[in-house]
Amino acid sequence: MATRSGPAAGDLSLSELKEFAGFPAATQRYIRRSLDIGLERDDAIARWSRDMVEETAIRVQARVYHRLVEIRAHIPDDSGLDALEHFMAPLIAVSAFDLGQDRLPGFAAYRFLYERLLGAHARPWLPGAFCAAASLPHLHPDKRKILLQSISEAAATAPGWSAREPSFFPEWVDKIDEPKPAN
Repeated sequence: MATRSGPAAGDLSLSELKEFAGFPAATQRYIRRSLDIGLERDDAIARWSRDMVEETAIRVQARVYHRLVEIRAHIPDDSGLDALEHFMAPLIAVSAFDLGQDRLPGFAAYRFLYERLLGAHARPWLPGAFCAAASLPHLHPDKRKILLQSISEAAATAPGWSAREPSFFPEWVDKIDEPKPAN
């Protein structure tokens, strides 16, 4: 007789979907756009830019996100400090960029995005990278305070992390014009 030791995959996908739905609309848009750029899913400029300023912002983000390849290749297998330099330094730099865009209001949105950009094996390193990036001087002191207060003690001091890969990857959804009913 088989037994299950955790929630069903569908239940986890639903909880991920609910978590994403709880983010502000601007955060949801930024996460979807970032996933398109970071996972090279679509032409982000064609899909997301509404004007020249946004097109430039997407080009800059794509240039910063080129470092994700290096970061993914250097995710440490254990908590040894010898592998940190090639992983944490670029992760903090990319994280600082994202936090500086003012679209990720706290650790939950940051973790949601980066679990998908990097995979489940990066989870143990995300609280440290977030705290480091959130404390850098490029952010206004009030923003630093808000970001650093957004990470719970439980998230910062977790004794272990799930190795389950995220299953919900939000994407662009085209609006459908519904015909108005005749009166």
